[in-house]
Amino acid sequence: MGCLESMKHEILMRDASFKECREYILSHFPEHFEVLPGYKIFEKHLIGVPPLYIAVDGDDVIIPYTKPCYGTFLIRVPDPEMASELRRKRP
Repeated sequence: MGCLESMKHEILMRDASFKECREYILSHFPEHFEVLPGYKIFEKHLIGVPPLYIAVDGDDVIIPYTKPCYGTFLIRVPDPEMASELRRKRP
């Protein structure tokens, strides 16, 4: 994943708190998973205040993404492979 700009993505929230991201995921996506900080997704470790939630919506993955100096975003990334992997693993 590396850099947010190099990914095809949609920003659902910007300058959000981890609590706001968590509440948005829980209220908008029935298929969601609680993960610990450090959970590896898209070759990067998630950072944040637990509990962290990620969601799967069809072939899209929804994650909180913190970019140093820019804050935390809630992003939607189309990735059928990752969505399938998350469903199989059930983090």
